[in-house]
Amino acid sequence: MALLPGQPVPLSRGPVPSLGTGLYSKDGQVRASLVGVPQYEGPILKISRVRPHPPTTNSVILGVVIRLSPVQATVAISVVDGIPLPAGEEFSGVIRSQDVRATERDKVKIGDCFRGGDVVKGVVISLGDARSYYITTARNDLGVIFATSEAGATMEPISWQEMRCPRTGRVEKRKCAKPST
Repeated sequence: MALLPGQPVPLSRGPVPSLGTGLYSKDGQVRASLVGVPQYEGPILKISRVRPHPPTTNSVILGVVIRLSPVQATVAISVVDGIPLPAGEEFSGVIRSQDVRATERDKVKIGDCFRGGDVVKGVVISLGDARSYYITTARNDLGVIFATSEAGATMEPISWQEMRCPRTGRVEKRKCAKPST
């Protein structure tokens, strides 16, 4: 599992290993200083720098909805296959209305599935045109994973198509991702 800088490194019981690049010890806990997977190289535990790569077909992405139209949602892709992209190097993706869900594709209303600022998990289905990747959310585990209500609170999913504001109790429509267990 890839770690982000500052996250603790899960270690087995026993003596603390010799730390190599990408790791440091703080308050008796070993932490990552680079994005990557800790690996042993002989007696030394280290994290090699993981280079982000552009999305390809079947890449799992995380991104923020930045623009909506009646037929599509535009997403700023910031994580590709679990690896965050460097600041300023986001890619653009498009979720077309026919790619939102697997059934009743012709009845999808983009405004009932996404709002600006929603964080979306999706899969790249094609490289699209020169400006954007085409993304699908048509699986149960894909869709909105984080949304903020009009009252400014983090919303909770209550079904595959609704989220509730814990502050006001108001329900808003979204295409929710089923949480992974």
